[in-house]
Amino acid sequence: MILSSKDALENVDFLEGVTLLVDKPLEWTSFDVVNKIRFSLKKKLSVKKIKVGHAGTLDPLATGLLIIAIGKDTKKIDHYQGQVKKYSGTLRLGATTVSYDSEFEPDQQFETGHITTDLIEEKRKTFIGAIEQYPPAFSALKVQGQRAYKLARKGIQPELKSRIINIYDFTLEQKQFPDLEFNVTCEKGTYIRSLAHDFGKSLDSGAYLIQLRREAIGDFNVKDAFILDELIELLA
Repeated sequence: MILSSKDALENVDFLEGVTLLVDKPLEWTSFDVVNKIRFSLKKKLSVKKIKVGHAGTLDPLATGLLIIAIGKDTKKIDHYQGQVKKYSGTLRLGATTVSYDSEFEPDQQFETGHITTDLIEEKRKTFIGAIEQYPPAFSALKVQGQRAYKLARKGIQPELKSRIINIYDFTLEQKQFPDLEFNVTCEKGTYIRSLAHDFGKSLDSGAYLIQLRREAIGDFNVKDAFILDELIELLA
């Protein structure tokens, strides 16, 4: 059973299996959302244990659609994760950060005077299709048994292997330079922070992500998702 914000939660058998569409708030980790919902369900159902998981991590500084699987629906997580994802956001040209987003202050500055609309369009096209991408050092990938971001926070550069990912659509709109608004449709495993970083390099400049929102996963849209605070109230 898949429930959106339009559905009532009365008489729902969560233990049997339910999938919830949730709009992840800014600065929450995906695991924060899972833990909050698990705690609320355990209290509501008076149980000591209930399976709750998410289908695809969102960074703390990202918002948007998070698919939460409960009970027997946790078996469907791999299926949900494998679906095409859509994002919107904003990248800032002329600088980079170690995390590829705005978690840290810029560590390098670059020229932007040579960047034209034609150059942006020329380089944009090269990011559509199958491309090679390195994950950010500040990611949850495991390196020798440790999360990469934990090593990065200690000043250790984790050795991450590149991967081939597919970008199905990538559009850019220049409203207030050096910021570019974008929309991306991509496959599982794509790091939008890396996409922003690599796009900046392709312009002989730099770039980092300043805003990111996951709009959709497959046929599921964030417009149909529960606001987390409202969901928790409904589960009370």
